[in-house]
Amino acid sequence: MGAIGATLRTMLLFGVMIGLFMVIGWLVGTYFIGNWLLGLIIFIGFAAAINAVSYFFSSKIVLWSYKAKIVTENESPRLYRTVKSIADRSGLPMPKIAIIPTTMPNAFATGRNPNNATVAATEGIMRLLDDNELQGVLAHEMAHVKDRDILIMSIAATVAGAISFAARWAFFGALFGEAATTGTTAVSSS
Repeated sequence: MGAIGATLRTMLLFGVMIGLFMVIGWLVGTYFIGNWLLGLIIFIGFAAAINAVSYFFSSKIVLWSYKAKIVTENESPRLYRTVKSIADRSGLPMPKIAIIPTTMPNAFATGRNPNNATVAATEGIMRLLDDNELQGVLAHEMAHVKDRDILIMSIAATVAGAISFAARWAFFGALFGEAATTGTTAVSSS
């Protein structure tokens, strides 16, 4: 059920995002453009673009935002050896390995599926943890890879961004819509 469940959750989140953008598009089209169908088409296009970006590029965006560097076995033998051991025992393909240049201890996994995964660790966690502790942390991250949690979390963050976007539209629409109405009333009564 793991891969199927993850696929169903992903499809559900994509559906929620498209539905949310359809509602926003209808509202914007109806109240601001004067054509609900045009607003709907524009916002379905936005939803499709955001879904495509979050599906194909969320991993790259996350790694870029952390300034993570993909490393080879020669560049980080301890990290590589630990992740390779976990991948072999869990039957997962070997993910890419990245190191984040910060002293703050942290590790994460990213990627849309086990074949496109990257496991990243900070320089700080590498210095702080012994081999057994590091293996425990990285096994936890590899479990996220196996269960495809990373894609779901990326899409959930995109849906949250879409909800925030909708709230801003509603706020500014209400603010400026009322100001415009008030301004019209003030002008006509003068």
